[in-house]
Amino acid sequence: MKLFLRVILTILPFLYMGAIWIMSSMPDNVVLNLPDDSTDRFIKEGLHLVEFAILYILFVIALAANGALTPRLSLVAALAAGFYGIADEIHQSFVPYRSATLIDAAKDWTGVLAVYFHVRYHYFSRNRGFLTHIRKYFQ
Repeated sequence: MKLFLRVILTILPFLYMGAIWIMSSMPDNVVLNLPDDSTDRFIKEGLHLVEFAILYILFVIALAANGALTPRLSLVAALAAGFYGIADEIHQSFVPYRSATLIDAAKDWTGVLAVYFHVRYHYFSRNRGFLTHIRKYFQ
């Protein structure tokens, strides 16, 4: 069971990357379209902060499940998530009805960095939090 869970946690970030890519290939109103345009735009713009933060934390969980979470690999995971955000923005610039802006890329990086510093403090400095439980579970 632990092996199966470890494999799932390891491939989950890559499945999520695929989901991001597929959703970015569609017009922005396919998945969710709220009746109030300003609310719809506000929520979708805010999702940039969350979307790539989730990608980073999925990478971190995969590393913790495999006993490989170190400060250096955490930074590599943050960079990978942030640069994937930039790649996604470039990808969106070629998709009809989508746009790519530097502010969206900055939001992607802001979400990643917020979680990166949270992980750095709680996991590496204080050695507490759910990542510690994940690491111990798979030992």
